[in-house]
Amino acid sequence: MAKLEDVTIKRWIKEGEHFEQRCDGEGLYLSFRKTFKSPVWLFRYRFKGKQRPPVNIGSYTSVGLAAARKAAKLLSAQVTMGYDVGYEKQKRKREADDRARALTVSALADEYFTREVVTAWKNPAGERGRIDNYIKPAIGHMKAAEVTTTDIDMMIHKIVKSGTLTTANKVLAISKRMFNFGLKRQIITTNPAAVFTTKDAGGDAESRDRFLTADEITLLFKTLHDPAHAVTTENIYAIRLLLLLGVRKEELTAAKWEEFNLVDGIWYLEEGRTKTSAAIDIPIPQWGLDTLAELKIMAGANPYLFPARRLGTKLPHISDATINATVNKMLAHMPTVPHFTVHDLRRTTRTHLGALHTPPHVAEKCINHKQPGMAGVYDRHDYFDERKTALNDWARLLQALETGDHGYNVIPLKAA
Repeated sequence: MAKLEDVTIKRWIKEGEHFEQRCDGEGLYLSFRKTFKSPVWLFRYRFKGKQRPPVNIGSYTSVGLAAARKAAKLLSAQVTMGYDVGYEKQKRKREADDRARALTVSALADEYFTREVVTAWKNPAGERGRIDNYIKPAIGHMKAAEVTTTDIDMMIHKIVKSGTLTTANKVLAISKRMFNFGLKRQIITTNPAAVFTTKDAGGDAESRDRFLTADEITLLFKTLHDPAHAVTTENIYAIRLLLLLGVRKEELTAAKWEEFNLVDGIWYLEEGRTKTSAAIDIPIPQWGLDTLAELKIMAGANPYLFPARRLGTKLPHISDATINATVNKMLAHMPTVPHFTVHDLRRTTRTHLGALHTPPHVAEKCINHKQPGMAGVYDRHDYFDERKTALNDWARLLQALETGDHGYNVIPLKAA
């Protein structure tokens, strides 16, 4: 029997010559029915004396002649060894289908986070927090294969109603990535989040201008220190350090003690831990060093400033959501204060540095912003001494606001 040849197969395709099957030998057949867009390779075999259903090896466009022969040879060897290859393939497919039907969104999210985020992201804490605080409570209990566009819409709409458009956009983006991961792993067959855009998540979040005035900072710390509100000392110190140093919350919550020189008062924040991918040495005012000294006693031998507080958590340190929850809890006890977010604390730091007459380029460097235009290209000076002076001035003011030292000359900034 003559073997099949590529040139002949390509001619059949070009001329539209359809057929039920043509043999290549050793159980390998090519089928090109009228309903097929491309010829399909089949492996035919007998098992324990009985003819078994053929095994689909793949289409000619995806599996070439040489590869099909190699696959048929392997299948033939497995049959000789006593394997019913068609049954085994169907069994694996059924097991995959069963796994897909049984896998919850929570399990899919955890697998996505472990395999896609932890290994590739500089700061995975934000992704972890939004999964745990928004996706899991809304749809985590559902089977991943059964989530519909309606479920995604309800989840996103609830976040939009709370007024946090940035969060709504980020949760939508995570959902798309997570379900795409499920598609790649053949856990699900459709991505229910794929049809949504930022418009469905409330539109692009507008640039914010909210900062806290001196009076609002005083009230915030008074509320934080109120024993009736049961705020942990660690959470109070986290908010204090965010305001004092102007860093991003994910930079602080994931900080390790090895990054700090508590003798010289410097935080060596590496490029892999910053949003701008630019390393920065942050001068720490004495009040910050005093705060860190107390945190060190609380952390003990743990390598993180803010260790995870429960066993079995996905992160070894507290998540960004911990700080978010603290701020939201305080807002509920400050009805006269307009809503603000944790990120607004950075804007608060930058605004008060300006009010303290810190030169703009130094104030921008204090919060690790890149200089715009050519200045950012040519000015590589880190202004460490200037930043140290500015942050010391800001520390004196901030400490006065927290402790209620009204003898300090507070600059009466108005709310935006």
